[in-house]
Amino acid sequence: MRVISGIAKGTRLESIDSLSTRPTLDRVKEALFNIIQPYIQEAKVLDLFAGSGALGIEALSRGASYCVFCEKSHEAAQKVKSNVNKTHFEQKALILQKDYRKCLQEMKGEQFDIIFLDPPYRFNIAVEAVERIAEENMLAKDGIIVIETDDEKREIGELEKKNIEVKDVRKYGRVKLLFLVERG
Repeated sequence: MRVISGIAKGTRLESIDSLSTRPTLDRVKEALFNIIQPYIQEAKVLDLFAGSGALGIEALSRGASYCVFCEKSHEAAQKVKSNVNKTHFEQKALILQKDYRKCLQEMKGEQFDIIFLDPPYRFNIAVEAVERIAEENMLAKDGIIVIETDDEKREIGELEKKNIEVKDVRKYGRVKLLFLVERG
């Protein structure tokens, strides 16, 4: 796994071998960042369920101004820290080793231009995270939420009941990316 583009391009990132984390494949990550490129410059990013931190680090490498990484697992949070140090983004990063609910509570009042949600598939918690983000008005005007999932129908069905619009869905084998914006 590596940083694909930007000032840290080519840097190899560490990840943990675990059933609870799945690094986003480079081809999926590249497609994702091609889609969200207009949102990145000077963006404030939240990488919820950060895993190795690869998505937030890629955003920083491509010009985001700041990223909050939230990861519950101690081992994974240590990898995020190591990867942030390796890419020299320490001044642009805040790493929180907390459950996503506690992280969102701590970030209350903050707004983010890009929010990455890549929770463990088996827990079905992406929609709950989106609800909390919407309730706390954490998505900046014209911001975007990206959910990585294996079952877009489940998420879309639940999200249709919320004040969130599914702007786009992209499929890459088993992985589906949902791009969400606030309804206007």
